[in-house]
Parts: sequence; structure tokens; C-alpha cells
Amino acid sequence: MNELQKTLIDQINKYCQTSILPTLEQDEEQSFFRSEVYIGFGELGLTGIPLPSTFGGSELSYLDFCYTLETIAKYSVSYAVTLSVSTMVASIINQYGNDDQKETYLPDLISGKSIGAFALTESGSGSDAAALQTTAKKTTDGYILNGSKMFITSAGIAKTYIVMARTSVDGSKGISAFIVKENTPGFTIGKKEKKMGWKVSPTCELIFQNCFIPEENLLCKQGDGLKIALSALVRGRITIGAIAVGLSQVALDKAVLYSLERKQFSQQIFEFQGIQFMLSDMATETECSRLLVHEAAKQYDSGNLRQKFAAMAKAKATDVCMNVTTDAVQIFGGVGYTSEYPVERFMRDAKVLQIVEGTNQIQRVIISRELKKEYS
Repeated sequence: MNELQKTLIDQINKYCQTSILPTLEQDEEQSFFRSEVYIGFGELGLTGIPLPSTFGGSELSYLDFCYTLETIAKYSVSYAVTLSVSTMVASIINQYGNDDQKETYLPDLISGKSIGAFALTESGSGSDAAALQTTAKKTTDGYILNGSKMFITSAGIAKTYIVMARTSVDGSKGISAFIVKENTPGFTIGKKEKKMGWKVSPTCELIFQNCFIPEENLLCKQGDGLKIALSALVRGRITIGAIAVGLSQVALDKAVLYSLERKQFSQQIFEFQGIQFMLSDMATETECSRLLVHEAAKQYDSGNLRQKFAAMAKAKATDVCMNVTTDAVQIFGGVGYTSEYPVERFMRDAKVLQIVEGTNQIQRVIISRELKKEYS
């Protein structure tokens, strides 16, 4: 870790301790997202870490961004995920948008004044993204969107949405990507999901009913939507992995400290070999996850990211996170299952990390395909 990264982490810790921790339990109970917390991220420069300085970004590395997300996740996975997805939206526009699109949307996304949301999933197309049914019918000066999206992170608080819709029946090549602004006529936020975890981060349905999108809001070319989505998901797998590492680390920290305080049979429970073995495995697996996520980030920064590494990083880090948080609850015992201690929240927040940005079963399909190419 270099000096810049140490300073960055120190800054984030101080901010999260004063801005997230004091109201965290109350906000979790009420599923309440505090916009001022995210605006504060922007003021610290966290909302533009890997983005160009032309539009206000810091032009730092994806490894720096991973350290950022890992640190925020120790306080709140919900805010870390909001930052991860919004940065992914900004990165899509930066990579695929034209000059006008970049000038219109990037300054607010990078400054934290606007939150971005990524809309791919539908009720009938989760892992099979190419099966999506939302349509975008071409008109003289734009497109008419009809359909719906499900499980969209930050829906309702986001101002800028990247929406994938079908512009032709030509399978995966018939999908295009559009920038949709909040409050566009014909675009409404539907049902808000009641979730096991990520309580502070809203997840909602998006509904499009004869929603007109001007021609200039088409990203790249017609038919490039799935290519755009899949390239974004590769980056997203690294950042979700980083969030999982942060959550694993804080669960480990809490479990070790509790085991040194809690006594049974006249000694700290840490002294029992069964507990020591659990904690040792938790620490080892967390560190393995961190190294794999960091390797994927370094590959991305060097321009040589292999899909296999992004998939490995995401699958390993999130599976480990589920195991580590579950073991943390076990070490806490009965009180770990109550909301008096945070480990039950860690366990709930960990579960969906194995599902978002491609399920871990899909990650294994990607890894196996890459192995087949290498060995054939």
C-alpha cells in the first residue's frame, strides 16, 4: 500500500465514522438512504476516483478504487454498492459516450451531485441477459421504450440510468443501450423491494410506458448494448469483490475482538482450539480474497485484464465473505443472531454479493470457458 492509498483510507475512515456510524442502526431499521452521505463522498473526491480529470475525476487507479470500496464496506455495504454502481455508470459513459454525452452527464456523476443506476435485469432475464424483452422502437428522432426492469440498485435515488432495451429481434445483437434521465415522461419507479440485506440501498422496479428517448441518448451504436453491459460487468465484478473483502475483514475484526472478551469455562473463548481454527481460516481466506481482487484490479489498470481473473476475484471474495460472516455469527453465539451486534447484518449483506454482477455459478462458467480456451 502506497502513501496515497494510506491517506485515502484514513480520510474515508474519519468520514464514515462521523457521517455513517452515528445513524447506521436507525437508517438500517428504516431503510433510509442519506443523500448527504453520498454528496460527502463527492466532496472527498471518491465519486470520481478512476475517471478523467477533464470532467472532475481524480484519474486514480482501479486498485485505489478497490481500497476505497473495501474501506466504506466496513461501515456500510449499501453506500459502498451505491458508489460502485454509480461509478460503473460513469465509466460506461466515459468509455462509450460521445463528447456531448460526456459533457452532459459526467460532471454531475463524478462530483457526486448525481447517482447512476444500471438497468439490465428483467423478470425473465437474469443470468440470461440476452433474453431481455424491454423494447426500444425507432422513430423519426428517437426511440419509444416499453417494458420493465427488476432489482435495479439505486432506483428512485438515481438521476441517470443506463437502460438496455431490444431494438431488433436479432438475439444478443439486437440490444442497445440508452441514457435515461429521471422524471422522463413515461418512465416511473415501480415496486420497492423488501430485502434481506442492503437495507439502506433502495432496489426497485423500473417501468417504461411509451417512454420517448431522443436519438442523442443512444450509447455508441444500435446493437452494441450487450457488449457495453458485459464489459461494464467485468469491472463491476472487481468492485463487488472489493466490497466483499471489506465486509469479510470487518466481520473477522469483530469476531476476534469478541472472542478475546467473551469468557466460558473461566477463559477467553479465543483460547479454545476450535475457535482459533475458525479465526485462522477466516483470516487466511480474507487475505486470499484481497490478493485476488487486487491482482484483477492491477490487470485492469495495466490494460491486460483477463475475464477469468475478474470472475475468479468476484466468486472467491463473495463466497469467502458469506463463509466468514456466517462463522462470525457462530463465534458470537446466540447474541450473534440478534441485532444487538452487527454480525447478523454482515451475514445478511453478504448473501446478495454472491448474486449481483453475475451469480457465482455464472462466474464459474466464465472461468471454465477461459480454461478450455487456454488448454485447447
